Amino acid sequence: MSPEDENKKKLKKFAHDAGLDLFGVADITEAREEFGLDRMVRRQFDFGISLGKHLIRSVLEDIKDSPTVLYFHHYRQLNYFLDRTAFQVSSFIQEAGYKALPIPASQIIDWDKQLAHVSHKRVAFLAGLGWIGRNNLVVTPEFGSQVRLVTILTDMPLTLDKPVELDCETCTKCLSFCPAKAIKMDKKDFDHRSCFEKLKEFKRRGIVTQHICGICVKACRGKAG
Repeated sequence: MSPEDENKKKLKKFAHDAGLDLFGVADITEAREEFGLDRMVRRQFDFGISLGKHLIRSVLEDIKDSPTVLYFHHYRQLNYFLDRTAFQVSSFIQEAGYKALPIPASQIIDWDKQLAHVSHKRVAFLAGLGWIGRNNLVVTPEFGSQVRLVTILTDMPLTLDKPVELDCETCTKCLSFCPAKAIKMDKKDFDHRSCFEKLKEFKRRGIVTQHICGICVKACRGKAG
């Protein structure tokens, strides 16, 4: 077994033992120039580890035409779990003599453009966890879009995963559920502005205190559904 395979095997076991459901490794050398990090910082890392956790389906079932307080609490707790676990995996990498930078699961640094330090979706796609669906979210074969993601950047040599050659095919469940009518047949036509305006409406109405929805997430279940 190569050093890269050995490193990946150890990290994947550590992540799964910590309770994570998804693990993939991406080559980020081309994508890293898009990251909202200092140039000298982002150029230290060639690999992006994408980690994912399946949402609790019973929480999603409570969602009808707007997010719920229950879903909002679950969303925050899951982000906390992901951040905590990414910290633990990063510490494991650091103790092995390499650099690691955990990226917060949910932290926006540019609200106008809805950008974070790193696109978890982009890294997850490159790491082979799934594809970008019509709903503008990562769709995994196992769980659909019912996952939350977190990313670790590292210089630890790791065997790479590859993007999956899959798409939504004929599935259009999310189109009819979207309250903003932002989802279109062609994913390139996704209406980001309408989606964000609906999220702001939910927040303005006092339903939640963050810009979240969950309705298309509920609709996209994957093979496990």
